[in-house]
Amino acid sequence: MKISKLPDIKPQSPIVSFDRDAFKKCTDEFTITEVAPVLGMNPSFIRKATGKKKNIDASDLLSLLDQDVFAETFVPRSRILSYLTQPSKPVVDELSITTPWILMQGNALDLIPRLPSNSIRCVVTSTPYWALRIYKESHFVSWADGECCPYGHEQTPEGFLRHTAEILFHLSRVLKDDGSIWWNIMDSYNTRTQIRGNAAEALRAMQGKDRKSWNDHECRRYSSGHVFLKDGEQCLIPSRIAERASRMGYFVKTSITWAKTSSLPEPQNSRVSRNLEYVLHLTKQRTPRFDKSVYRQLPPQLGGRNNGNETDKLSDVWTLPTSSGRDGHGAQFPIALPARCISLTTTGDDLVLDPFVGSGNAGVAALALGRRFIGFDVSRTYLELAKKRIQSASYEQPIMLNTHNHEPTKQEPPL
Repeated sequence: MKISKLPDIKPQSPIVSFDRDAFKKCTDEFTITEVAPVLGMNPSFIRKATGKKKNIDASDLLSLLDQDVFAETFVPRSRILSYLTQPSKPVVDELSITTPWILMQGNALDLIPRLPSNSIRCVVTSTPYWALRIYKESHFVSWADGECCPYGHEQTPEGFLRHTAEILFHLSRVLKDDGSIWWNIMDSYNTRTQIRGNAAEALRAMQGKDRKSWNDHECRRYSSGHVFLKDGEQCLIPSRIAERASRMGYFVKTSITWAKTSSLPEPQNSRVSRNLEYVLHLTKQRTPRFDKSVYRQLPPQLGGRNNGNETDKLSDVWTLPTSSGRDGHGAQFPIALPARCISLTTTGDDLVLDPFVGSGNAGVAALALGRRFIGFDVSRTYLELAKKRIQSASYEQPIMLNTHNHEPTKQEPPL
């Protein structure tokens, strides 16, 4: 549902308990496979804790929720029983992917179920960050935790964590067994601030050039009312996403630090300024497809070694320039970042997905590497921008990698 005005964010943690009596009345049984990602427990632990091999009942479920090791993934504890007993959703029409690239308008939760199972080799995306930006044509989304809001505009960091985990849960079905997810995310501070539309607006404010008063801004974020976060405290969102992904069955292969070569000045006197974002590398198995040799083959524009700042060894610190933020998109990552992720974990005409395509940099990178691409976004404006960028940056011949002599077979044209 499209919205005309976003509400202010007031992080009031709800006071909610779950109804134990409901478990006593429930006669449903659940497979261990279906409850494991919801409970955030390994199936082997569930079998050990319940003594059951395949199915568990509501009393087993209640016992698992009382375990010291329980922690939520994408459904809060009070709603798990209602989530597991809800009617099955109708089957959706499966997408037929027959062209080199596709862009589709809609929210990720609606479109991911339309992708064929085990069809995506690589997911690479920069998602909205919690409570930092107002994006064009924001849409309300109905989430499994009962909240209805645009992604990134949750009232608490926990809401954002649950919604991120829910998207990752659905991506697991469509990801190939040896595929990879590269999840670019920035942390947020629990501070009282105005929520702006792009980095340029934030920069003007930091330079003292924003003359708007608090009430003049379209949307604001408050900082009181959270269950434990204090005013001015870092939310630790990237690491908390990684933990929830692990609980749902993903392997957290690496938490990569993206050291940006330029960043916004932050007028903070009580802490250091931020110059980092993070890229979580998530997989379904211990040994996904991964080819480190491409790091030495590719030109820097497509994710190869940045000769000015990076060593010959590909490590968990990536020194890459920030995007220019041109064309009106408030938050985009540089082409080199998705290109590196795609080249490391795909081959041939593998299918690459960006569920938050924005300005289309992931698509430009995928096509330059000879991969197929599909991108989703709720904004028609951003999709038109992505279409224009992908078309204007199309290559007569994609770059091809030779894994035998570690040399590119074709010079990459300028971006």
